[in-house]
Amino acid sequence: MNYFVPLVILWILMALTVLTLFIWRKTVASKEDDNLHVLDGASAAKTAEQEAIAHKLDFIDKWGKILTIVAVVYGVILGALYVWQSWIQNTNVGV
Repeated sequence: MNYFVPLVILWILMALTVLTLFIWRKTVASKEDDNLHVLDGASAAKTAEQEAIAHKLDFIDKWGKILTIVAVVYGVILGALYVWQSWIQNTNVGV
């Protein structure tokens, strides 16, 4: 059972990384202007700032999705290994 501890710590670190990306995305998205300014003469600086925010959000979203999938799959595999290992130990108790 002790060999599961580093694997669980790794899974916790991945989950904390996903949570950190979620919080980072929320703070970056709070600066985003979601309104469409069609007839308004929006300045080039404001447009460039919004484009930079959009690129940053795309970057965060890409890594957030990748790390979320990896963390979920890793967690399911880790849980399955734990159940399998527990089952093997319980079947060998009577032998």
